[in-house]
Amino acid sequence: MSSCKHVRNVLLCAGLLSGSAVHAQVSGTITLTSDYLFRGITQTDEKPALQGGVEWAHDSGFYAGTWGSSISWLADSDPAVSSQLELDGYLGIRGDFGDSGLGWDVGAVHYWYPGRYPAGFDKADTTELYAGLSWGILSAKYSYAVSDLFGIPDSDGSSNLDLGLGWEFAPGWSLNGAVGKQWVAGRAGTATYAFWSAGVGKAFDNGFELALTWHDNDLVGPDDTLTFAITKSF
Repeated sequence: MSSCKHVRNVLLCAGLLSGSAVHAQVSGTITLTSDYLFRGITQTDEKPALQGGVEWAHDSGFYAGTWGSSISWLADSDPAVSSQLELDGYLGIRGDFGDSGLGWDVGAVHYWYPGRYPAGFDKADTTELYAGLSWGILSAKYSYAVSDLFGIPDSDGSSNLDLGLGWEFAPGWSLNGAVGKQWVAGRAGTATYAFWSAGVGKAFDNGFELALTWHDNDLVGPDDTLTFAITKSF
């Protein structure tokens, strides 16, 4: 079953589409990127990744979606791990504070890494709650892990803060920047780090978008990375 049909069926079962489908819409993206970086760290050993997602959004502000990407970091860490895929499911509600121009967004996301794992391996599956604000070209998002963070033992309670900027300086052209910090709770607290990125994007009327982005972090070891991505929206 396609991801789009799966999301639609789940929502039908929940009664969210009953009698109100005309007030909802489904959108999606497919992306090919030269490297998949999450919070400043490569998930594909600096190799290309294929990604895609679909989202259902209602006029009331409720939304639900799924997103996936090819990965290699789990198998790279242990050849006995077969997982080569990240699948995310999320749901939430968003809206605006009246006519102030200030938007808000709250929800939950689950990161799932299907595959075979050796006995005793700490699986990376993670659940986070998040809350965000946006105003004009600026945005902020805070995430809080209610489970262990991506396989780090005793790390529930870890959190992440992302600050972003997206400025369309000419029709179809945008400058994008972000800075963030990942706090790791528990015994692995020394793994706390900061990350940042800056890039330029070009959107076309046919739904395609090109993006060139520079990424870096303050961890010892990983070097700064330049990525190129092409995305098709539908």
